[in-house]
Amino acid sequence: MPHRTLHYRGHASGRTGMANVKLDLFKGGNKASKATDNGRLYVRAIVMGYKGGLKNQYAHTSILRLENVNDAAAARFYAGKRVAYVYTAQTKNKEGSRYRCIWGKITRPHGTNGCVRAKFQSNLPPKSFGGRVRVMLYPSTI
Repeated sequence: MPHRTLHYRGHASGRTGMANVKLDLFKGGNKASKATDNGRLYVRAIVMGYKGGLKNQYAHTSILRLENVNDAAAARFYAGKRVAYVYTAQTKNKEGSRYRCIWGKITRPHGTNGCVRAKFQSNLPPKSFGGRVRVMLYPSTI
């Protein structure tokens, strides 16, 4: 019997399953260095999308892919940590800045590949998908 590949969500399109795909989303950074080695006090993450099933999606919970986190045990460390989605607006605020921030909190791991679920004060806009968020290393649990 020939070797069969795991198809994405059961489709016979030839795409491999998410477990076999190595996500190289964090280009441009030195993968060997830790966040605190270069002065950053946060971990970079990417917004993958909303939590959802086959037919529904739930915008109140977003799925984040953390840099250099590849399993659920490592993702559990980030539970309770604060997350900041920083974006630019068209108009300036009272202080004269165009930068805005939506704060959130990591609630739990999502699956076994190192992704996490996060809830934000207001739901993240779909424009944020594929964009960066900052995972602060506080509050500390160690």
